[in-house]
Amino acid sequence: MKAYELLREEELADISAQGYLLKHKKTGARVLLIKNDDPNKVFTIGFKTPPSDSTGVAHIMEHSVLCGSKNFPAKDPFVELVKGSLNTFLNAMTYPDKTVYPVASLNDKDFKNLMHVYLDAVFYPKIYEREEIFRQEGWNYKIASPEDEITYNGVVYNEMKGAFSSPESVLERMILNTLLPDTNYGNESGGDPEFIPDLTYEQFLDFHRTYYHPANSYIYLYGDMDFEERLEFLDEAYLADFEPLAENIQVGVQTPFKEDVYREEPYSIASDEDEQNKTYLSYNKVIGNVLDKELYLAFQILDYVLLASPGAYLKKALTEAGIGEDIFGGYDSSIYQPLFSVIAKGANIEDKDRFIQVVDKTLKDLVATGIDRRALEAAINYHEFRFREADFGNYPKGLIYGLQLFDSWLYDENEPFMHLEALSTFGFLREQLQTDYYEELITKYLLENTHGAMVNVVPEKGRTGRLDKELADKLAAFKASLSEGEIAELVAKTKALDDYQNAEETQENIEKIPLLKREDLSEEITPIINEDMEVGGVKTVFHDLETNGIGYVNLLFNIQGVGEEGAVYLGILQALLGMVDTKNYTYGELSDEINVHTGGIGTELDTYVNVNDLEGDFKRTFEIKSKALYQKLPVALEMIKEIIGNSLLEDDKRVKEILAMLLSRMQMRFQNAGHSVAVGRAASYGSKVAKYKDQTAGIAFYDRIKAIYEDFDQQFPQVIRKVGEVAQGIFCKENLLVSFTGRREGLSELEKGLQKLMDNLPDKAEVTKPYHVQLEVKNEGFKTAGKVQYVARCGNFVKAGETYTGVLQILKVILSYEYLWQNIRVKGGAYGCMSGFSRDGSGYFVTYRDPHLRRSLEVFAGIPEYLENFSANERELTKYIIGTISNLDQPLTPSVKGERSLNLRLAGVTEEMLKTERLQILNATVEDIRRLAPITKAVMDADWQCVVGSEEKIVEAEDIFKEIRSF
Repeated sequence: MKAYELLREEELADISAQGYLLKHKKTGARVLLIKNDDPNKVFTIGFKTPPSDSTGVAHIMEHSVLCGSKNFPAKDPFVELVKGSLNTFLNAMTYPDKTVYPVASLNDKDFKNLMHVYLDAVFYPKIYEREEIFRQEGWNYKIASPEDEITYNGVVYNEMKGAFSSPESVLERMILNTLLPDTNYGNESGGDPEFIPDLTYEQFLDFHRTYYHPANSYIYLYGDMDFEERLEFLDEAYLADFEPLAENIQVGVQTPFKEDVYREEPYSIASDEDEQNKTYLSYNKVIGNVLDKELYLAFQILDYVLLASPGAYLKKALTEAGIGEDIFGGYDSSIYQPLFSVIAKGANIEDKDRFIQVVDKTLKDLVATGIDRRALEAAINYHEFRFREADFGNYPKGLIYGLQLFDSWLYDENEPFMHLEALSTFGFLREQLQTDYYEELITKYLLENTHGAMVNVVPEKGRTGRLDKELADKLAAFKASLSEGEIAELVAKTKALDDYQNAEETQENIEKIPLLKREDLSEEITPIINEDMEVGGVKTVFHDLETNGIGYVNLLFNIQGVGEEGAVYLGILQALLGMVDTKNYTYGELSDEINVHTGGIGTELDTYVNVNDLEGDFKRTFEIKSKALYQKLPVALEMIKEIIGNSLLEDDKRVKEILAMLLSRMQMRFQNAGHSVAVGRAASYGSKVAKYKDQTAGIAFYDRIKAIYEDFDQQFPQVIRKVGEVAQGIFCKENLLVSFTGRREGLSELEKGLQKLMDNLPDKAEVTKPYHVQLEVKNEGFKTAGKVQYVARCGNFVKAGETYTGVLQILKVILSYEYLWQNIRVKGGAYGCMSGFSRDGSGYFVTYRDPHLRRSLEVFAGIPEYLENFSANERELTKYIIGTISNLDQPLTPSVKGERSLNLRLAGVTEEMLKTERLQILNATVEDIRRLAPITKAVMDADWQCVVGSEEKIVEAEDIFKEIRSF
């Protein structure tokens, strides 16, 4: 091809693909192709964007370029694509040194459309014409009238206020900034809310002029497509329009420190929180660079051995020393100079010296005595299994490969494939088990490496309130310094932004965004693959799918016999199994043995509501899942037998450690996923299923575990006796159902393992109790030290006499990306908004990192009226239908296909029902959408609401809550 130079061609045998590295001759744009038979095609364009300050310009630019462009001038093409494309992935991400724009689709026409819109967005955005885009997505002074106070608003500004409310985020940022202070990594690419308002519109535009040029671009195409046609389009439609750019943008490299440094940073806790056990202590080192492919993987192995596995050396040593309630950290290889961190959460600043001493002593002892080779072997197998499996859940495989490419490509444009060809490196690492290689890495990069830092984050009561007052005083002083004319100008700018946001999009602009037709959409559903059989005398649901020789096993134990008082003990049992010693293994040995032979063993509690019996009881299960090569399935089941039958639950010291870790992880979830926490709690006010989930994994569970932990010595004997009784009551032959995903040749190995397992299970459970529960509408506000809210409103429309229809899936798209998006995100400045409706009648509306509270509830209240007056032309309605089908037709991995099939079976959903729902979607009319208004009104009328948010906002709105409390 004349426009490109082929620099390199390589067979990528490890991922069954062919790789091509090209360069655009005129502009120098870097282009990488991965050709294989994957129909889920991926396109990514990325730019090297090292920040020179902490105004968040790279992050604001990522948001802003997707708000209209030359060929697609609508205000929000990104949302139009979310609503109306068959994408399997559509997003953009800002990293500390790069910004990437990936899209994926199974549909060739749709893929071309997505690629076209994204290229236009990054190269020809409307930001030069409309300053309002910068003010909406970045930051603005908000003042509606001259008498009002001035405040800051903006989507990124509010997003980062939320991010900076999390102590883990504060710590992560401080570690990066402290270890690499003289480079771009010393700045916050996402934006520090303190400095975001320093960014001017002209600086913002200069950033785009400098960085968003083909010469600084990295373009990636993956999958089964006509590459030549795509490359010709890329050149003729975009790249050929640009002239070469002389400037070569570099990512900074930090000169190693001569000695470790120390840094301490405060974070905010609520005014009624105790400061005891709230400090984060961290030990951090810079580990070479990512272009050393052996080191890149070797430290992932060491991360497992030192920190990640249940019996990891540093985790165990710090826990036994009583330093911190949760030990985590890890190896971050997403930047040029990777970082290794050891973090003790729930510690005290007085322990900082002892923390370092324990880490150093543990590492020195390991070097002297040698690392257990079984642990290293388990670590290698763990990572190699995942590399070969290439199961990235809901994310397209090509997307993840593309992001991995950047780990080398961004820093050496001639070495893009380095980390995709990993099997030879795993082979090298196995060979090193016979040497002192791993001990030498510890010596060189941890013990003798002076490029390190101890970064500690300590609690400060009332910090959020103090900072908010300082900001309010600053803005008041700013207003006082302005003339009447200058204030009037800010009021006019606020109005201009409101007018821009409220302006109706022209039909001409909307129709420039490419759209498929209804006839392009298939009526075919994703099949349900279930076959009932008996394997080894056990009821089994078999999912006959190609899995490359891996068998996915799920043992489902019916727990209907556990009453309400036993719910908390189910949650504790689920947390303990696999994490405590057994008769034949310590918990560390158990983990290693599992990972040497299998892809892992995990436990979870699940629920299934039968849609044909919504008034009846719901099915509850205790599930033990494993995956292994067929020939290793007997070993996997042998290890499950060991966990079920031989776990030593009476080790009070170990149980207390696990409960501390459990509390820590739940606290992090409350901070970082407040939307799901708020929805779960609100739903528990009126739903037995949600109440059960709250009791076994939600806020009610957290409260109970906290009470047990704080009075552990007194409560342990009774608690562990109850946990043992629950275990005896559920692990029996009568309660067991097996789900197996794989090919038939795996069934014989499954049978071998199941027969041995069954020999060790009792026939029936001894005790059964009904699950009776009292429901109560509490409408709670949960105070945090954060600066944003998560506002949830839930209800059940089936209880109100309404029925489920497939059209509700269209409503989710309309609300989440039209009504709620416009009112909550665009106008309100929140980072996100979501809604959902289930076959059992549950519905919810929720906001994410929201500066508002009462206003958002008012927006929710307007949903029924919005739907009563809903109007859309054929094109608009088709767009919503396409977006809905896109959500339904996401490509699934074999393991997820098996899980989906099982879930539908247990919920009583048939293929006929799915076909009916799909046709309801494909044939939906405007009147069908309007008929959903009573459903949303029923959800609102239930009046189940919960807010997780800032102390100040919760107290301000105290009249809407029945109870206000902290976690």
